[in-house]
Amino acid sequence: MIKCSRFALGALCGMLVVACLSGCGRTHQRRTIGSVVPEDTEAVSEENGETLKMVIASNQTSVDNPYHNGLATFKEVVEELSGGAIQVECSDGTLSENETELLDMLTAGDIQMAVCSPGNMSSAGVPEIDLISLLYLFDGFEHWEAAMDGEFGSTLNDIILERTNNRYRIMGYWSAGVRDYYGKVPVTTASDMAGLTIRTQISGVVSQYWTTLGAQPLDIGWGDLYDALMANEVDSAENDYTNLMLKLHHTTPNGKYICETHHDYTTRLFIINGDFYDSLTNEQKNWVDTAALAATLEERAVTYDMMASSKAQCIAEGAVVTDYEDMDIASFKEPAVAIQDAYAQEHGFNEYLEMIRSAR
Repeated sequence: MIKCSRFALGALCGMLVVACLSGCGRTHQRRTIGSVVPEDTEAVSEENGETLKMVIASNQTSVDNPYHNGLATFKEVVEELSGGAIQVECSDGTLSENETELLDMLTAGDIQMAVCSPGNMSSAGVPEIDLISLLYLFDGFEHWEAAMDGEFGSTLNDIILERTNNRYRIMGYWSAGVRDYYGKVPVTTASDMAGLTIRTQISGVVSQYWTTLGAQPLDIGWGDLYDALMANEVDSAENDYTNLMLKLHHTTPNGKYICETHHDYTTRLFIINGDFYDSLTNEQKNWVDTAALAATLEERAVTYDMMASSKAQCIAEGAVVTDYEDMDIASFKEPAVAIQDAYAQEHGFNEYLEMIRSAR
């Protein structure tokens, strides 16, 4: 498991600040995690001391969620680097708990940055994003980081910019942990899923996977899932330890058994309105890029740290956990790999799938 200490975060941001301030007169066509936009001799700072206001948002209401730490870090770093020339307002679910609504606000210019799930990019006309919704795509977080911070992540950002006509630019790949099954009965092998209802996506490759195992996907809102589990309206669900723990799903009769399928090392997109980004001076872009990197590292570090503590809290509060080592993972993974191959072949995405697999 990869962790980033606050000391390392501070040191890295410090080096990036030096890089930003020194400048080198070059330009970048592609941006990956850790890159900054260099200043040139024509870069212009804020005129007349005017303050640039930014609103950044996620759909998660709990300040214990890693998204909050990421947003708060962005605010802290960009305001410090800019000397207050940029002022940031963070919204933790207060504007909306619906990611589609947040993206509409981003497009309209009501907010400048948001955290969203990949599925929203698919509905915005970027089918390539569905690749990272494929289950059992990554072997662990080291593989995930290598792919998303490397060639595939950079290529995906370029595709999103082009397909959305500059509406969305990825500023960082965040994670919501690794997703596991939880339900009213334990499952240790794929055949145990037959006949169970499960709250998950009801269309696309995720739904196809669970249907292949014999389960029935149901569409239940995240805010309604606790009540549905309590009322036996759904047999099971799937999510990461931190999010299910914060919503107390493990305390319900139909959320008691957590089985570490580790089927999805999740990706979330920290995005900015592309037109807004392009309107910034090079100096402002440097501040924003550096703050986005700091936010990304912090969000990941908190996500990784909270996995163990959230699991411990779930167990302490009555959840029964089947560890990954005690699962028949091969039986879960085999149909997922077949879906990966078929999906890539059908849509002409073999090149992108190979980028991900070769990052192992």
